[in-house]
Amino acid sequence: MNRRNFLKTSAIAAGLALPAWSRAATPAAPAFTPRPENGWRVFELVTRVEPAATDGPTQVWIPLPAVAQTDWSRPMGNLWSGNATGMYIATDPVYGAAMLHATWPEATAAPAIEIVSRCATRDRAVDLAHGGRMPRLAAAERALYTRATAMLPTDGIVLDTAREITRGAKSDEYKARAIYDWIVTNTFRNPKTRGCGLGDIRAMLETGDLSGKCADLNALYVGLARSVGVPARDVYGVRVADSRYGYKSLGKSGDVSKAQHCRAEVWLEHAGWVPVDPADVRKVALEEPPGGLPLTDAKVVAARNTLFGAWEMNWLAYNFGHDIRLPGSDGPEAPFLMYPQGENRDGRFDSLDPANFRYTLTSREITGA
Repeated sequence: MNRRNFLKTSAIAAGLALPAWSRAATPAAPAFTPRPENGWRVFELVTRVEPAATDGPTQVWIPLPAVAQTDWSRPMGNLWSGNATGMYIATDPVYGAAMLHATWPEATAAPAIEIVSRCATRDRAVDLAHGGRMPRLAAAERALYTRATAMLPTDGIVLDTAREITRGAKSDEYKARAIYDWIVTNTFRNPKTRGCGLGDIRAMLETGDLSGKCADLNALYVGLARSVGVPARDVYGVRVADSRYGYKSLGKSGDVSKAQHCRAEVWLEHAGWVPVDPADVRKVALEEPPGGLPLTDAKVVAARNTLFGAWEMNWLAYNFGHDIRLPGSDGPEAPFLMYPQGENRDGRFDSLDPANFRYTLTSREITGA
């Protein structure tokens, strides 16, 4: 058990003011306006992994909330225990993605590990109308978040599509908004997609199948933006509480083993990193009662207007990583690190099948409104 990086809730609560939040508006006039001034909330996420015993060695990699932003996300540490012979935090050298790496030797009777992570979050909103002059994005960071990855090419059909979408756009914000509106209008959420999707954006454009889930639709946003020189990045995480703004589809509490969610950010010169989430607009359209809503419905319009520039922070951010090399593994890179990963001598586990992988994620709010 490691306690060095774990801060007691009482100490954190003493250091953060935690005023009450505003509640959602009436269904007749839905309001979806996350308000950072409403204060901080503290969440606890418990990840338990019990991989099946084998006669060979086993190892797992568990993503940890590690995105530290002073205005909306403050990781508070991790506590872990289990019978693994090796348990330590590893960090991806490119993106800083943090993971707990655990290993068991062959013939371990009942492998098990549990990680308790805590994080303080606050609703996030960027005032685009009154943005000021921001510090320039560092050259290395700009290069990182405009470059291609295995699933996010920035040439060929991706570049051609982005150029058509942004034709006539004179500023980075106009380009970013044009791509956002195109994603919302032309894609749709496919409930049959496994997990959050793969994010293979070239295949989506070449086949014309613009369906999927958040790791597909928001990855398409990121790839299109990067191809025309606008820095953008995926943000991988997990929902940990119900929405306070009346959106059943945009929250999850308790058992969150299947509540992973990928968001996106785009860098605008006058505003810095701006939160966006076109995939959640399509989720609202598909899943909000009664039986889905058209894009013209007031509730969908409210989500569409809000999710370019704001996020409700009932969600913990893990990392921004792509093409993650799992330390100690000879297997393939992970396209992203949003689910627990694991392997034994028979190969990589199915990270999208928590029942057979044998992992659970459970969330609760520690303090707040």
